[in-house]
Amino acid sequence: MTEPSEPGGVRLASAQGRWVLATAVLGSGMAMLDSTVVNIALPRIGTDLNADLAVLQWTVTAYMLTLSALILLGGALGDRYGRRRVFVIGVVWFAAASLLCGLAPNAGVLIAARALQGVGGALLTPGSLALIQAVFRPEDRARGVGAWSGLGGVAAAVGPFIGGWLVDGPGWRWVFFLNVPLAAVCVPVALRHVPETRERDAGRRHGFDVPGAVLGALALAGVTYALIAAPGRGAAPGVIVPAVAGVLLGVGFVCVERRRADPMLPPAIFRIRLFSAINAVTVCVYAAFSGFFFLAVLQLQVVVGYSALQAGTALLPTTVLMLLLSARSGELGQRIGPRIPLTVGPVLCAAGMLLMMRVGQGASYFADVLPALVVLGAGMVTLVAPLTSTVLASVDVDRAGLASGINNAAARAAGLMAVAALPLLAGVGPEAYRAADEFAAGFRRAMTLCAGILLIGAVIAWLTVRTNVLRAAEPGAQEHCHPECAYHCGMSAPPLDPGEVQEGTRRQGPET
Repeated sequence: MTEPSEPGGVRLASAQGRWVLATAVLGSGMAMLDSTVVNIALPRIGTDLNADLAVLQWTVTAYMLTLSALILLGGALGDRYGRRRVFVIGVVWFAAASLLCGLAPNAGVLIAARALQGVGGALLTPGSLALIQAVFRPEDRARGVGAWSGLGGVAAAVGPFIGGWLVDGPGWRWVFFLNVPLAAVCVPVALRHVPETRERDAGRRHGFDVPGAVLGALALAGVTYALIAAPGRGAAPGVIVPAVAGVLLGVGFVCVERRRADPMLPPAIFRIRLFSAINAVTVCVYAAFSGFFFLAVLQLQVVVGYSALQAGTALLPTTVLMLLLSARSGELGQRIGPRIPLTVGPVLCAAGMLLMMRVGQGASYFADVLPALVVLGAGMVTLVAPLTSTVLASVDVDRAGLASGINNAAARAAGLMAVAALPLLAGVGPEAYRAADEFAAGFRRAMTLCAGILLIGAVIAWLTVRTNVLRAAEPGAQEHCHPECAYHCGMSAPPLDPGEVQEGTRRQGPET
């Protein structure tokens, strides 16, 4: 194994630097491809496993549940035990869980395996970009992040084609099997070429908030279960009890976080008005995105009659717009301030979702689907980069990592709740996705709800975000967009730097 003479001493242009970059891209690419292709496979999964809509919801939310609950803890583990070590464990774990997903004989095994996948994702996601930040020389890190973002964007762009081809060809199980060869390449490269780094005195500077992580995961699980089960079971004890338990566990989580010296989610940071407000905007935006992309893929296949490949390709305009224009959007937000982009962006996204209500049986792609996706993509481009910048500018520089980590977790949790709750709120029954007319009616109601959530986010941004907030931010505070956001934003994290997630976890101790 290759070890540099000192941490942060590897040059990007060196052979070792290229291997480190390749490792980070391969690792993040696994999670990225998974987030872009699983939704496309949902109708086939339902047909093959004879599953209702609740199973399809759990196929998405089981992964999001463990990932959102454990991602900050995963960053802390990398700090203490070594970023490469935890990253490699995460890759192996993710691949093993993916293999189990592909071999799942029934819905129960698939859902359990997806939850295990989320645990692996929580270990590898913070480490992917952290490898670049910890290993490369300071003067090479910006170029390293840029290369990582660009290559990741390519992966996001090809994901729909790969996913659709696999689902229409060898079958949906290969969507999960695909991660195994990627891991088989990534792990030996990481062990041979990536030096180990860890935070000095990490064990003394912070502990692990295991009680907080467990209570948070159980609270989310209880509420999620109740929301998904309610359409089919109504107000039965099997729905009410998990819902009440989830709420009580959530209260317990808040109490634990308030009393711990090293909380995973320090309550004190929410006393900052702008930070609280921008996280409220994040929750609104990513809840709407998650609900949209979960239901839109089903709408295109169940109602319009697209194949899996056609459905994945149909949503590609949002990817292209994000890849081409996100950097310019960030520059515009820096120049005119984030208030207008964070207000106009959600409004445009809401308009795009309302336009999707025209997409039904016999819809034309160029007359109906494409205009809606272009408007939606324009809104995403307008708001995503300024949203990240405002999160980082809302706190002092020493807490920027913590702020981005919390915002990342908030976006994932919002997506989780949206996928669980939206079918219930829109009146989409457990068997609705098998009947085109019934699902189309529920989809239209859901799009109205998503648009309303986005408009609430726009109002919050207009009332709480100052125009000049970014001018006081440190140069370079604006991060590169995470390429996962270029496609299926709602199904993944906001454009936050996973290395910052880890940095925030490390800083947590002395700051609280």
